[in-house]
Amino acid sequence: MSHETILWIVFAVLVPTVLVLDLGVFQRKAHTIKTKEALLMTAAYVSLALVFAVVVYFLLGRDRAFTFLTGYIVELSLSMDNLFVFILIFTTFAVPSEHRHRVLFWGIIGAVITRGIFIATGLTIIEKLEWVIYIFGAFLVYTGIKIAAKRDGEVDPKKNIFFKLGCKYLPMTDTYHEGKFFIREKGHLLATPLLLVLIVIETTDIVFAVDSIPAILSITLDSFIVYSSNIFAILGLRALFFALVGMTNKLAYLSYGLAAILTLLGIKMLGSKFFHVPVYASLGAVVGILLIAALASFLWPPKKGLLQKESGDDAEK
Repeated sequence: MSHETILWIVFAVLVPTVLVLDLGVFQRKAHTIKTKEALLMTAAYVSLALVFAVVVYFLLGRDRAFTFLTGYIVELSLSMDNLFVFILIFTTFAVPSEHRHRVLFWGIIGAVITRGIFIATGLTIIEKLEWVIYIFGAFLVYTGIKIAAKRDGEVDPKKNIFFKLGCKYLPMTDTYHEGKFFIREKGHLLATPLLLVLIVIETTDIVFAVDSIPAILSITLDSFIVYSSNIFAILGLRALFFALVGMTNKLAYLSYGLAAILTLLGIKMLGSKFFHVPVYASLGAVVGILLIAALASFLWPPKKGLLQKESGDDAEK
């Protein structure tokens, strides 16, 4: 049995085990996750990813370990930029804070499946049609420019097509019923508004994947590294949400950093046939840009922004 096969088995066992422990043990009782608890959860998920990177280092080599870390950081960074959208969704639908973890948990389950499909499809397309890599590269450059030029207020969860279909065709209650997605009332199975929120979260993640999958494929076409780094980043997304929900307004320039990263990755993809960028350079560039964006956000914060207004009500007390 090869080392990579062993790692696939470890990964396949580890991911569902972590998810079961998370919801079935540590988050068995619905409650509002405070900042301290969220930071501990985030540290645990990051540590788990780092330990996995060390295992990759010893079993598959230094290059693949650093490639895993680069992919993980890029995907985690893109997830951080999406926190505002999740805050907006929860605020728009007035989801009780103690039930948000449950929604994100099931959203992650769906993301693990859809990301697998997206990654497998992307790798197959590139393998069959090599020229598609240039389309992906151009798309990343376009996305980077679009993010840099993005204006606040573009997202309206209630315009989600699946939300509209759910409102129209699903038999539904008018209020939330604890953390349940369905209830039985007078012999009829009814959906709760929490199911609609989950649908919006799931479909929004698919939109995120359209950006993130080309980004990870610009770093490597190694199927194991692509999928594992992506999933490890997704696993920590819920904890990261609660840890940073009160800080999103302080990371005002993160989107510009991500725009720069996506643009550089797109250029790297477009020029893949003409020049080679070492994985160490890619990792250094990603980390460096994120540090500059974070430092700029704290040293030269904007006076006031929409993000601050929207996240204020959701800040952890």
